[in-house]
Amino acid sequence: MTNELNPRSVLLITLDSCRYDSFAAAKAPKMKSIGPLHQAMAPANFTYGSHASIFVGFTPGVPGVATPFVNPKFARIFKLAGSGFPGHSAPFISLEGRNIIDGFRRKGFAAIGSGAVGWFNPGTETGAVLTEGFEAFFYPGNVFSLDAQIAWIWDRIREHGQRPIFLFLNVGETHVPYFFKGADWNPGYNPCVPFGLNNDRVECQRRQIACIEYVDTQIAALLELFAEGTIVICADHGDCWGEDGVWEHGVSHHKVFEVPLLFRLGAI
Repeated sequence: MTNELNPRSVLLITLDSCRYDSFAAAKAPKMKSIGPLHQAMAPANFTYGSHASIFVGFTPGVPGVATPFVNPKFARIFKLAGSGFPGHSAPFISLEGRNIIDGFRRKGFAAIGSGAVGWFNPGTETGAVLTEGFEAFFYPGNVFSLDAQIAWIWDRIREHGQRPIFLFLNVGETHVPYFFKGADWNPGYNPCVPFGLNNDRVECQRRQIACIEYVDTQIAALLELFAEGTIVICADHGDCWGEDGVWEHGVSHHKVFEVPLLFRLGAI
């Protein structure tokens, strides 16, 4: 099906709560083949804030390096007209609109998306803010339904023929309690609870790495479909696993901000 996708298409994947060190340690050959792995800093410390930033062009980046797209302050992958510092180098793509979703639609792209975590529930007012610009959006209702998300995505892709697609996928398996269907642990026990008394750093790491490896197998065909297009993979934030006595995210700690970033830019 690769040849059926318009090569101008763009795939943006966020691995929710995925720590950089977990991703670096994971056996994830499909995702790691996209491009060099960068130890980036997220634009916010929780899902809503980070995605709101990413959706206006502020992707995770490596500060201080004069490298386009790796450092969005130097040059952005997605640049909205009139938004913030223009950068020292040309963006990958310039867009006009309320956010990049609106911007891609104005350029004739089909904008479809799916988000696993509760911030993407379109039935809530905050979820509606993040999802309203998509032509079609799927919220599965829990954080470990990647199989259902991908099945829904394939159906939507088939509807658009040769029209270029902007596809957004937020993956929940890497979010607490770090679980995927078929995993050998009970999701009822969450090893990473803010102020929790039964937390387990080793178990957090084991689980999140296993979840990344599961995700890699599940999205392999999707990555292949976009082989001639543009792919950006990152996390919206990480988690603390007891560093300085802190657990989970939503706090301004360097481990929460430290995330993986990979990308391959095609023709636009």
